[in-house]
Amino acid sequence: MDIKEIYNANKERVLTGLALLGVAGLMASMDSLFITWAILGIAYMAAFHEAMKLFGVVDNKLYVYALLLWVSVAFYPYPIGAIFIVLIILTSIMAHKKKVDYRVLAPFFYPTISMLFLFTLYKDFGMSVLVWLVVVVASTDTAAYFVGKSVGKTSFSPTSPNKTWEGVIGGIVIATIAGTFVGLLYYPLWIALGTSFLVSSFSIWGDLFESYLKREAGVKDSGSILPGHGGFLDRLDGYMFGVVVMVFILKGVV
Repeated sequence: MDIKEIYNANKERVLTGLALLGVAGLMASMDSLFITWAILGIAYMAAFHEAMKLFGVVDNKLYVYALLLWVSVAFYPYPIGAIFIVLIILTSIMAHKKKVDYRVLAPFFYPTISMLFLFTLYKDFGMSVLVWLVVVVASTDTAAYFVGKSVGKTSFSPTSPNKTWEGVIGGIVIATIAGTFVGLLYYPLWIALGTSFLVSSFSIWGDLFESYLKREAGVKDSGSILPGHGGFLDRLDGYMFGVVVMVFILKGVV
């Protein structure tokens, strides 16, 4: 199957991807703390809802906690730390009622922690580094898909049978090259190269983890709001692991 056939077979996916790219481009060009917080917040609440369904959790109060959490990080200087307050509150309530259900905590681990890391990346390192993350993860996803469809033969994981080692390696290599060029605008070569490689690699497993959750839940997509892509978690899965790695690295070397 050549590139043209792949495009024609996935036209809806491509068009939705372009629309999402337009929103990301607008957010980047405006570079506003409030707008970035608001857009990430919309994505977070949608992803939180999808995670609730994947984990089989039914408790509308959790949406209130999630919303209050996101509102609080607009003012609190250490966004990642806010999650611990929510976890303490939830575990305290469960202890008080003597009714423990650890599934209730799951959506506050995934995707909440990663979304807080995304906002932290922007607050601490700026829009340019957030764009760098997008370039690496998007390149990984796109290159892995097309390389896998074109030459992929060796199955990567039973969790996601459609992924191939050829696609994964191709995605990481291409994303590392693209990410290094972007990272060199802000950091020395070893940081740009190493960060791009590790973020790309871990984004693959972020994608794989979400695939595992969907298989466990017996669904094809986390949602249906994004034509051709499924839900927000389907679109953000690679970022969920990649952003944590990027913040960890940059906090340690900058």
